[in-house]
Amino acid sequence: MKIVRFMTKAGKPMYGVWEDEVGVRVIAGDLFGVWAISETRIPLEEVTRILHPVDPPNIIAIGLNYRGHAAEGGAPIPDHPVVFLKATTSISGRDRPIILPKPAPNEVDYEAELALIIGKTAFEVSEDKALEYVLGYTAANDVSARDCQMKLDKQWARGKSFDSFCPIGPYIQTEGDPDNARVVSRLNGQVMQDSNTNDLIFSCRYLVSYLSRQFTLLPGTLILTGTPSGVGVHRNPPVFLKDGDIIEVEVEGVGVLSNPVFSAA
Repeated sequence: MKIVRFMTKAGKPMYGVWEDEVGVRVIAGDLFGVWAISETRIPLEEVTRILHPVDPPNIIAIGLNYRGHAAEGGAPIPDHPVVFLKATTSISGRDRPIILPKPAPNEVDYEAELALIIGKTAFEVSEDKALEYVLGYTAANDVSARDCQMKLDKQWARGKSFDSFCPIGPYIQTEGDPDNARVVSRLNGQVMQDSNTNDLIFSCRYLVSYLSRQFTLLPGTLILTGTPSGVGVHRNPPVFLKDGDIIEVEVEGVGVLSNPVFSAA
């Protein structure tokens, strides 16, 4: 089932179940509480925009979590998850612009990722029960200003958190196995990354359990699970996002998250 957050012509944001070429079946209630699929269907022509699927209370991200990505950067395989945070103000959605920030416009990179959305409060959950706390998964782009990350700050907070640096969507997929999903990025139509979450060093199940033992995971929390090989900074020569680019992230079962790239005004 694909859940979508959308805007109607009446200017009202709503959740619904996306029914291809038919419409959106409205969800009644609280998506992070008690909810049900209603009989009301909104025709596609009444949907004015697909919104980012969640406003997360926290964005927790994992670095170096694909074997191929660790290898391309010459990094050792980590023995525990590398955890960092992104500012919640970096959230964006499908078709919304990625803005090359004025303080650091020149080395902005893409990172295709599968992201988990926590559905109910999780604290010290076991690995075998971990996915019971996940509402579903979506596509994400962990956009990164590499000069801030690697040269100027030598830590990740600022370079990962500029406004527009966390596009997510377009849907929340509630079915399938997030530990066996294809993840692809395309820059102006050219495939840059093409992998599968079965190459994750730490599985989605493990990550939810591990993170829940460090801090409470609130409903709506977004967990970015890492990016595969093929990022721009490790190419020869490096490939960074520039004004006019279109960057796409496609996660199997979710769909395509497409964003144009603009320079800051």
